[in-house]
Amino acid sequence: MEKSERHNKRMQKQKAIVDHQVEKADKEQGLLLVITGNGKGKSSSGFGMVARALGHDMKVGVVQFIKGAFSTGEETFFRRFPNDVDYHVVGDGFTWDTQNLEQDIASAEKGWEICKAMLQNPDIDIVLLDELNIVLKMHYLDTDTVLADITNRPQMQHVIITGRGAPETVIEAADTVSSIDDVKHAFRAGIKAQKGIEL
Repeated sequence: MEKSERHNKRMQKQKAIVDHQVEKADKEQGLLLVITGNGKGKSSSGFGMVARALGHDMKVGVVQFIKGAFSTGEETFFRRFPNDVDYHVVGDGFTWDTQNLEQDIASAEKGWEICKAMLQNPDIDIVLLDELNIVLKMHYLDTDTVLADITNRPQMQHVIITGRGAPETVIEAADTVSSIDDVKHAFRAGIKAQKGIEL
């Protein structure tokens, strides 16, 4: 009985703290979220938010950098919702596959024109910029220009940026930043990428 009472008292204190924090959080605005780190799951997290947004009847824009050389399960699935998801793949594949700096830069610049149109469209509620961090890290796009375009978006539009190696200026500009650690990965044990998990 004492254990139960102690638990109840702890939970009452915790509830009071949480209720107070919820009451203080009274602002409403579009968020810039950054998901980075060397671990697996950055794009998966971003696409999870896309699915959540669709559940709320929101309109979504998706631009996938880097991953254009192969079709992903996310692309196959979200293209089933053409009225709700404006989906673009603008990459040519991993940089070690393309081995063509000029081509990678041209693809990134062409892709950013699509992004800018989305960031100027008040009808799009969420924009997912998948693997943009890598593009910025490799200097295929100018980070200051990208951040200026994001800053000038509609007030209630949310933007999600994924990819390892997020530049410090992107992290500073973000409202929410998550870093996914690489603790263990099946690939290092010789297991190839699996459908539904990596593809």
